[in-house]
Amino acid sequence: MKIQYNQPYLTGKEAHYIYQAVYSHKKLSGNGYFTKKCHSFFEKKYGFKKVLLTTSCTAALEMSALLADIQPGDEVILPSYTFASTANAFALFGAKLVFADSCSSSPNIDVNKIEDLVTEKTKVIVVIHYAGVSCDMDKVMSIARQHKLLVIEDAAHAIDATYKNKSLGSIGHLATFSFHETKNIISGEGGMLVVNDPKFLKRAEIIWEKGTNRAAFARGEVKKYEWIDLGSSYLPSELIAAFLFAQRENLDDIQKKRVKIWKYYYKKLAPLAKKGLFKLPKIPRHASNNGHIFYLLCSSKKERSQLIKYLNSQGILAIFHYLSLHSSPYYTSKHPTSRSLLMSDYYTHHLVRLPLFYDLTTEEQDYICNKIKKFYEK
Repeated sequence: MKIQYNQPYLTGKEAHYIYQAVYSHKKLSGNGYFTKKCHSFFEKKYGFKKVLLTTSCTAALEMSALLADIQPGDEVILPSYTFASTANAFALFGAKLVFADSCSSSPNIDVNKIEDLVTEKTKVIVVIHYAGVSCDMDKVMSIARQHKLLVIEDAAHAIDATYKNKSLGSIGHLATFSFHETKNIISGEGGMLVVNDPKFLKRAEIIWEKGTNRAAFARGEVKKYEWIDLGSSYLPSELIAAFLFAQRENLDDIQKKRVKIWKYYYKKLAPLAKKGLFKLPKIPRHASNNGHIFYLLCSSKKERSQLIKYLNSQGILAIFHYLSLHSSPYYTSKHPTSRSLLMSDYYTHHLVRLPLFYDLTTEEQDYICNKIKKFYEK
Protein backbone atom coordinates (compact mmCIF):
# COMPACT_ATOMS: atom_id res chain seq x y z
CA MET A 1 0.00 0.00 0.00
CA LYS A 2 1.21 3.51 -0.87
CA ILE A 3 -0.37 6.46 0.95
CA GLN A 4 0.67 9.98 0.03
CA TYR A 5 0.83 12.74 2.62
CA ASN A 6 -1.57 14.83 0.54
CA GLN A 7 -3.76 14.25 -2.49
CA PRO A 8 -5.58 17.24 -4.02
CA TYR A 9 -9.35 16.76 -4.11
CA LEU A 10 -11.26 17.72 -7.26
CA THR A 11 -15.00 18.30 -7.11
CA GLY A 12 -15.51 17.62 -10.83
CA LYS A 13 -16.57 21.17 -11.72
CA GLU A 14 -13.14 22.80 -11.89
CA ALA A 15 -12.54 22.23 -15.60
CA HIS A 16 -16.16 23.18 -16.37
CA TYR A 17 -15.82 26.59 -14.72
CA ILE A 18 -12.40 27.17 -16.27
CA TYR A 19 -14.01 26.42 -19.66
CA GLN A 20 -16.71 29.00 -18.86
CA ALA A 21 -14.08 31.59 -17.94
CA VAL A 22 -12.32 31.04 -21.26
CA TYR A 23 -15.23 30.62 -23.67
CA SER A 24 -18.31 32.17 -22.04
CA HIS A 25 -17.07 35.07 -19.95
CA LYS A 26 -14.02 35.50 -22.20
CA LYS A 27 -11.91 37.09 -19.49
CA LEU A 28 -8.65 35.51 -18.37
CA SER A 29 -7.05 38.28 -16.33
CA GLY A 30 -8.13 38.86 -12.75
CA ASN A 31 -11.12 40.52 -11.11
CA GLY A 32 -13.72 39.08 -13.46
CA TYR A 33 -16.90 37.07 -12.95
CA PHE A 34 -15.44 34.21 -10.89
CA THR A 35 -13.25 36.47 -8.78
CA LYS A 36 -16.27 38.58 -7.84
CA LYS A 37 -18.35 35.46 -7.11
CA CYS A 38 -15.66 34.16 -4.76
CA HIS A 39 -15.33 37.53 -3.04
CA SER A 40 -19.08 37.68 -2.43
CA PHE A 41 -19.20 34.11 -1.12
CA PHE A 42 -16.45 34.51 1.48
CA GLU A 43 -17.67 37.90 2.64
CA LYS A 44 -21.22 36.65 3.20
CA LYS A 45 -20.36 33.25 4.68
CA TYR A 46 -17.75 34.44 7.17
CA GLY A 47 -18.68 38.08 7.80
CA PHE A 48 -15.48 39.48 6.33
CA LYS A 49 -15.74 43.19 5.56
CA LYS A 50 -13.77 42.92 2.30
CA VAL A 51 -12.04 40.06 0.52
CA LEU A 52 -9.44 40.15 -2.24
CA LEU A 53 -8.24 36.95 -3.88
CA THR A 54 -4.47 36.80 -4.30
CA THR A 55 -1.96 34.62 -6.10
CA SER A 56 -0.90 33.08 -2.77
CA CYS A 57 -1.12 33.53 0.97
CA THR A 58 2.42 34.91 0.73
CA ALA A 59 1.15 37.66 -1.59
CA ALA A 60 -1.65 38.44 0.87
CA LEU A 61 0.92 38.72 3.68
CA GLU A 62 3.00 41.11 1.57
CA MET A 63 -0.10 43.21 0.99
CA SER A 64 -0.64 43.23 4.76
CA ALA A 65 2.89 44.53 5.28
CA LEU A 66 2.25 47.32 2.77
CA LEU A 67 -1.05 48.21 4.40
CA ALA A 68 0.65 48.28 7.80
CA ASP A 69 3.18 50.71 6.28
CA ILE A 70 6.11 48.67 7.54
CA GLN A 71 9.29 50.73 7.51
CA PRO A 72 12.90 49.70 8.24
CA GLY A 73 13.28 49.24 11.98
CA ASP A 74 9.60 48.69 12.75
CA GLU A 75 9.15 45.66 14.99
CA VAL A 76 6.78 42.81 14.18
CA ILE A 77 5.97 40.19 16.81
CA LEU A 78 5.25 36.77 15.33
CA PRO A 79 5.62 33.09 16.21
CA SER A 80 8.87 31.33 15.41
CA TYR A 81 6.97 28.12 14.67
CA THR A 82 5.48 29.09 11.32
CA PHE A 83 6.23 28.99 7.61
CA ALA A 84 8.92 31.32 6.25
CA SER A 85 6.32 33.42 4.37
CA THR A 86 4.91 34.75 7.64
CA ALA A 87 8.25 36.35 8.44
CA ASN A 88 9.50 37.01 4.92
CA ALA A 89 6.59 39.29 4.02
CA PHE A 90 7.62 41.76 6.73
CA ALA A 91 11.39 41.28 6.47
CA LEU A 92 11.14 42.32 2.80
CA PHE A 93 10.20 45.83 3.95
CA GLY A 94 12.92 46.05 6.60
CA ALA A 95 10.99 45.02 9.69
CA LYS A 96 12.80 43.73 12.75
CA LEU A 97 11.35 40.29 13.47
CA VAL A 98 10.65 39.61 17.13
CA PHE A 99 9.94 35.91 17.50
CA ALA A 100 7.62 34.63 20.21
CA ASP A 101 7.54 31.14 21.66
CA SER A 102 4.74 28.60 21.22
CA CYS A 103 2.33 27.39 23.90
CA SER A 104 2.94 24.25 25.93
CA SER A 105 -0.51 23.03 24.86
CA SER A 106 -0.30 23.77 21.11
CA PRO A 107 2.08 25.05 18.41
CA ASN A 108 0.26 28.41 18.43
CA ILE A 109 1.93 31.57 19.70
CA ASP A 110 2.02 31.82 23.50
CA VAL A 111 -0.21 34.85 23.97
CA ASN A 112 1.02 35.27 27.55
CA LYS A 113 4.50 36.02 26.21
CA ILE A 114 3.48 38.69 23.70
CA GLU A 115 3.23 41.74 25.95
CA ASP A 116 6.78 41.32 27.27
CA LEU A 117 8.00 41.66 23.67
CA VAL A 118 6.21 44.95 22.95
CA THR A 119 8.42 48.03 22.66
CA GLU A 120 7.89 51.57 21.40
CA LYS A 121 8.94 50.32 17.95
CA THR A 122 6.37 47.52 17.78
CA LYS A 123 3.83 48.03 15.01
CA VAL A 124 2.23 44.64 14.32
CA ILE A 125 1.37 41.36 16.03
CA VAL A 126 1.05 38.41 13.64
CA VAL A 127 -0.60 35.21 14.85
CA ILE A 128 -1.09 31.92 13.05
CA HIS A 129 -3.87 29.48 13.83
CA TYR A 130 -1.89 26.26 13.57
CA ALA A 131 -3.84 23.31 12.15
CA GLY A 132 -6.91 25.57 12.00
CA VAL A 133 -7.07 25.76 15.80
CA SER A 134 -7.49 29.30 17.07
CA CYS A 135 -5.21 31.32 19.30
CA ASP A 136 -6.75 33.13 22.27
CA MET A 137 -7.82 36.09 20.17
CA ASP A 138 -9.44 38.02 23.03
CA LYS A 139 -6.05 38.23 24.72
CA VAL A 140 -4.29 39.18 21.47
CA MET A 141 -6.77 41.92 20.62
CA SER A 142 -6.66 43.27 24.18
CA ILE A 143 -2.88 43.67 24.00
CA ALA A 144 -3.20 45.29 20.58
CA ARG A 145 -5.77 47.82 21.81
CA GLN A 146 -3.70 48.69 24.86
CA HIS A 147 -0.58 49.36 22.80
CA LYS A 148 -2.31 50.60 19.62
CA LEU A 149 -0.97 47.80 17.45
CA LEU A 150 -2.28 46.09 14.33
CA VAL A 151 -3.19 42.41 14.45
CA ILE A 152 -2.77 40.26 11.36
CA GLU A 153 -4.17 36.74 11.39
CA ASP A 154 -2.15 34.32 9.29
CA ALA A 155 -5.12 32.01 8.75
CA ALA A 156 -3.47 29.86 6.06
CA HIS A 157 -4.73 26.72 7.85
CA ALA A 158 -7.96 28.14 9.15
CA ILE A 159 -10.68 28.28 6.50
CA ASP A 160 -14.08 27.54 8.08
CA ALA A 161 -12.62 27.55 11.61
CA THR A 162 -13.86 29.65 14.51
CA TYR A 163 -12.91 31.30 17.79
CA LYS A 164 -15.87 31.52 20.19
CA ASN A 165 -18.14 31.08 17.17
CA LYS A 166 -16.47 33.95 15.29
CA SER A 167 -14.89 33.06 11.97
CA LEU A 168 -11.11 33.06 12.06
CA GLY A 169 -9.93 35.82 9.80
CA SER A 170 -12.74 38.12 10.91
CA ILE A 171 -11.17 39.20 14.21
CA GLY A 172 -7.84 40.85 13.39
CA HIS A 173 -7.49 44.08 11.43
CA LEU A 174 -6.24 42.02 8.48
CA ALA A 175 -6.11 38.30 7.73
CA THR A 176 -4.63 36.02 5.08
CA PHE A 177 -5.69 32.60 3.78
CA SER A 178 -4.08 29.97 1.58
CA PHE A 179 -5.63 27.86 -1.18
CA HIS A 180 -2.43 25.93 -1.88
CA GLU A 181 -3.08 22.34 -2.94
CA THR A 182 -2.32 21.09 0.59
CA LYS A 183 -5.13 23.15 2.13
CA ASN A 184 -8.78 22.24 2.75
CA ILE A 185 -10.05 24.01 -0.36
CA ILE A 186 -7.60 24.70 -3.13
CA SER A 187 -6.79 26.44 -6.38
CA GLY A 188 -3.35 24.95 -6.93
CA GLU A 189 -1.64 28.06 -5.69
CA GLY A 190 -3.77 30.92 -4.47
CA GLY A 191 -4.68 32.94 -1.43
CA MET A 192 -6.90 35.64 -0.03
CA LEU A 193 -6.53 38.88 1.87
CA VAL A 194 -9.28 39.81 4.32
CA VAL A 195 -9.69 43.46 5.29
CA ASN A 196 -11.69 44.02 8.47
CA ASP A 197 -10.55 47.53 9.39
CA PRO A 198 -12.42 50.10 7.24
CA LYS A 199 -9.40 52.41 7.06
CA PHE A 200 -7.62 49.89 4.84
CA LEU A 201 -10.45 49.22 2.39
CA LYS A 202 -9.60 51.69 -0.35
CA ARG A 203 -5.84 51.30 -0.20
CA ALA A 204 -6.00 47.48 -0.20
CA GLU A 205 -7.67 47.48 -3.60
CA ILE A 206 -5.08 49.92 -4.96
CA ILE A 207 -2.16 47.82 -3.74
CA TRP A 208 -3.88 44.73 -5.19
CA GLU A 209 -4.07 46.41 -8.62
CA LYS A 210 -0.37 47.28 -8.97
CA GLY A 211 -0.69 50.56 -7.07
CA THR A 212 -3.31 51.94 -9.47
CA ASN A 213 -6.97 52.85 -9.15
CA ARG A 214 -7.82 50.49 -12.00
CA ALA A 215 -10.61 48.71 -10.11
CA ALA A 216 -12.35 52.02 -9.38
CA PHE A 217 -11.94 52.95 -13.05
CA ALA A 218 -13.54 49.66 -14.14
CA ARG A 219 -16.55 50.47 -11.94
CA GLY A 220 -16.85 53.92 -13.50
CA GLU A 221 -15.93 55.73 -10.29
CA VAL A 222 -13.01 57.66 -11.84
CA LYS A 223 -12.41 58.90 -15.39
CA LYS A 224 -8.94 57.35 -15.74
CA TYR A 225 -6.73 55.02 -13.79
CA GLU A 226 -3.32 56.14 -12.63
CA TRP A 227 -0.39 54.98 -10.53
CA ILE A 228 -1.15 56.43 -7.12
CA ASP A 229 0.55 54.15 -4.55
CA LEU A 230 2.92 51.24 -4.11
CA GLY A 231 1.57 47.87 -5.13
CA SER A 232 2.09 44.83 -7.30
CA SER A 233 0.21 42.32 -9.40
CA TYR A 234 -1.30 40.43 -6.49
CA LEU A 235 -4.61 39.41 -8.05
CA PRO A 236 -4.91 35.92 -9.60
CA SER A 237 -6.19 35.11 -13.07
CA GLU A 238 -9.80 34.13 -13.66
CA LEU A 239 -8.65 30.56 -14.25
CA ILE A 240 -7.51 30.30 -10.64
CA ALA A 241 -10.69 31.95 -9.41
CA ALA A 242 -12.83 29.59 -11.51
CA PHE A 243 -11.06 26.58 -10.00
CA LEU A 244 -11.63 27.97 -6.50
CA PHE A 245 -15.29 28.66 -7.30
CA ALA A 246 -15.85 24.92 -7.83
CA GLN A 247 -14.11 24.15 -4.55
CA ARG A 248 -16.13 26.64 -2.52
CA GLU A 249 -19.36 25.07 -3.83
CA ASN A 250 -18.32 21.88 -2.05
CA LEU A 251 -16.84 23.50 1.05
CA ASP A 252 -19.35 22.08 3.53
CA ASP A 253 -18.94 18.55 2.19
CA ILE A 254 -15.15 18.83 2.19
CA GLN A 255 -15.13 20.11 5.75
CA LYS A 256 -17.46 17.39 6.99
CA LYS A 257 -15.26 14.68 5.48
CA ARG A 258 -11.98 16.12 6.75
CA VAL A 259 -13.28 16.48 10.29
CA LYS A 260 -14.56 12.89 10.15
CA ILE A 261 -11.09 11.69 9.13
CA TRP A 262 -9.49 13.75 11.93
CA LYS A 263 -11.84 12.30 14.55
CA TYR A 264 -11.25 8.75 13.33
CA TYR A 265 -7.49 9.19 13.76
CA TYR A 266 -8.07 10.51 17.26
CA LYS A 267 -10.35 7.62 18.21
CA LYS A 268 -7.95 4.99 16.88
CA LEU A 269 -4.81 6.50 18.41
CA ALA A 270 -6.20 7.68 21.76
CA PRO A 271 -5.52 4.31 23.51
CA LEU A 272 -1.83 4.55 22.59
CA ALA A 273 -1.68 8.18 23.72
CA LYS A 274 -3.23 7.21 27.07
CA LYS A 275 -0.30 4.83 27.56
CA GLY A 276 2.02 7.82 27.22
CA LEU A 277 3.57 6.68 23.96
CA PHE A 278 2.93 10.05 22.30
CA LYS A 279 0.68 13.09 22.63
CA LEU A 280 -2.34 13.99 20.49
CA PRO A 281 -3.58 17.47 19.48
CA LYS A 282 -5.72 19.41 21.93
CA ILE A 283 -8.71 21.48 20.82
CA PRO A 284 -9.42 24.19 23.45
CA ARG A 285 -12.98 25.12 24.33
CA HIS A 286 -12.75 28.45 22.53
CA ALA A 287 -11.77 26.83 19.21
CA SER A 288 -13.40 24.68 16.54
CA ASN A 289 -11.70 21.90 14.59
CA ASN A 290 -11.63 22.30 10.80
CA GLY A 291 -9.81 19.03 10.09
CA HIS A 292 -6.79 20.64 8.46
CA ILE A 293 -3.89 18.78 10.11
CA PHE A 294 -3.60 15.71 12.28
CA TYR A 295 -0.34 15.38 14.14
CA LEU A 296 1.40 13.37 16.85
CA LEU A 297 3.99 14.62 19.33
CA CYS A 298 6.70 12.04 19.87
CA SER A 299 8.76 11.80 23.05
CA SER A 300 12.03 12.78 21.37
CA LYS A 301 13.55 13.99 18.11
CA LYS A 302 15.18 10.59 17.64
CA GLU A 303 11.88 8.77 18.08
CA ARG A 304 10.15 11.16 15.67
CA SER A 305 12.79 10.47 13.01
CA GLN A 306 12.54 6.73 13.54
CA LEU A 307 8.74 6.81 13.32
CA ILE A 308 8.79 8.78 10.06
CA LYS A 309 11.41 6.46 8.61
CA TYR A 310 9.42 3.38 9.63
CA LEU A 311 6.13 4.70 8.23
CA ASN A 312 7.84 5.65 4.96
CA SER A 313 9.23 2.12 4.70
CA GLN A 314 5.65 0.86 5.04
CA GLY A 315 4.41 3.07 2.18
CA ILE A 316 3.08 5.86 4.39
CA LEU A 317 4.36 9.36 3.69
CA ALA A 318 4.32 11.02 7.11
CA ILE A 319 6.33 14.24 7.52
CA PHE A 320 7.62 16.66 10.11
CA HIS A 321 6.57 20.28 9.81
CA TYR A 322 8.00 23.73 10.52
CA LEU A 323 11.58 24.36 11.59
CA SER A 324 11.80 27.22 14.10
CA LEU A 325 12.52 30.42 12.20
CA HIS A 326 14.65 31.86 15.01
CA SER A 327 17.08 28.99 14.36
CA SER A 328 16.98 29.24 10.55
CA PRO A 329 20.15 29.87 8.53
CA TYR A 330 18.87 33.19 7.19
CA TYR A 331 17.86 34.59 10.57
CA THR A 332 20.88 33.35 12.56
CA SER A 333 23.25 34.75 9.94
CA LYS A 334 21.91 38.19 10.85
CA HIS A 335 21.13 37.53 14.52
CA PRO A 336 23.75 35.09 15.83
CA THR A 337 22.64 35.55 19.44
CA SER A 338 18.92 34.85 19.00
CA ARG A 339 16.86 33.98 22.09
CA SER A 340 16.04 30.44 23.15
CA LEU A 341 12.42 29.49 22.40
CA LEU A 342 11.98 26.11 24.03
CA MET A 343 8.44 25.25 22.96
CA SER A 344 8.96 26.30 19.36
CA ASP A 345 11.97 24.00 19.24
CA TYR A 346 9.96 21.28 20.97
CA TYR A 347 7.41 21.24 18.12
CA THR A 348 10.22 21.45 15.57
CA HIS A 349 11.76 18.25 16.94
CA HIS A 350 8.72 16.26 18.10
CA LEU A 351 5.80 16.88 15.74
CA VAL A 352 4.90 14.46 12.93
CA ARG A 353 2.01 15.01 10.51
CA LEU A 354 -0.06 12.09 9.28
CA PRO A 355 -1.71 11.88 5.84
CA LEU A 356 -5.03 13.76 5.77
CA PHE A 357 -6.95 14.42 2.56
CA TYR A 358 -10.53 14.10 1.34
CA ASP A 359 -10.14 10.74 -0.41
CA LEU A 360 -8.28 9.04 2.44
CA THR A 361 -10.25 5.86 3.19
CA THR A 362 -11.05 4.25 6.52
CA GLU A 363 -9.05 1.22 5.39
CA GLU A 364 -6.02 3.41 4.75
CA GLN A 365 -6.42 5.06 8.14
CA ASP A 366 -6.62 1.64 9.80
CA TYR A 367 -3.43 0.66 8.01
CA ILE A 368 -1.65 3.82 9.18
CA CYS A 369 -2.81 3.45 12.78
CA ASN A 370 -1.90 -0.24 12.88
CA LYS A 371 1.59 0.54 11.62
CA ILE A 372 1.99 3.22 14.30
CA LYS A 373 0.89 0.68 16.91
CA LYS A 374 3.36 -1.87 15.56
CA PHE A 375 6.17 0.69 15.69
CA TYR A 376 5.56 1.33 19.37
CA GLU A 377 5.20 -2.36 20.16
CA LYS A 378 8.81 -2.71 19.06
